[in-house]
Amino acid sequence: MKAYIFPGQGAQFVGMGLDLYENHSEAQDLFEKANEILGFSITDIMFEGTAEDLKQTKVTQPAIFLHSVILSKVLGGSFKPDMVAGHSLGEFSALVANGTLNFEDGLKLVSQRALAMQKACELQPSTMAAVLGLEDEVVEKLCAEIDGIVVPANYNCPGQLVISGEVDAVNIACEKMKEAGAKRALLLPVGGAFHSPLMEPAREELAAAIEATAFKSPSCPIYQNVTTTAVSNAEEIKKNLILQLTAPVKWTQSVQQMVKDGAAEFVEVGPGKVLQGLVKKIHREAETSSAEI
Repeated sequence: MKAYIFPGQGAQFVGMGLDLYENHSEAQDLFEKANEILGFSITDIMFEGTAEDLKQTKVTQPAIFLHSVILSKVLGGSFKPDMVAGHSLGEFSALVANGTLNFEDGLKLVSQRALAMQKACELQPSTMAAVLGLEDEVVEKLCAEIDGIVVPANYNCPGQLVISGEVDAVNIACEKMKEAGAKRALLLPVGGAFHSPLMEPAREELAAAIEATAFKSPSCPIYQNVTTTAVSNAEEIKKNLILQLTAPVKWTQSVQQMVKDGAAEFVEVGPGKVLQGLVKKIHREAETSSAEI
């Protein structure tokens, strides 16, 4: 069985999507429609902006979403997933790809999500850190023992877990992780504590937008970050999507479940190859590739 997987924030690069725009009229139409919906020319930033411009959350999230979704649409009849999953932001791309959301609604939600997250980041200084070389249980236990807010945020693959929270609490956690034998515990260059309780204001804002959006029954199940299991019920998908902003991304567990359910091949749709690397670390026998036209 074939699983299509969609990357999240951090996979962006200048020039992303330009080949699609230049070589496919359908892609060109969708990019132009995106410029209209967003109210600014995101294509200018994606194709020829600076890395700094592209790094702004309000640009990064729609840019990665557009690259992934438009690529899946240009693939046409050859895009035949048995299941889909997305890493954080990538969950929205996956939901357009499997027909749960239409293109316009998906883009509007991603844009609202990015702006809501940006606002939440400005309310309180917060950050994230990558912890390498410790068991998940050890990281969970150490986070729970620290005063202040610091929680596991991204279960990326065995031995790689990202933590998230208040700046002081994350710094203390990093020291504790190193003392416990972590190979590395390093702060990430992000704007705030994604997938932590500090995203509650953003979750509330996004919840209202998601509730007001039409979700259809998908063409194939999605393995969501919050539950890690196959979901095909539109209302359940909505509920999990709302929870996602303040809950951890359980990528390791999602991939393990997809393999259990028969996934042998994982195709990454969008910029970069980060998810293929993670899949290989989670399940060495899995076949991985990038979606190509």
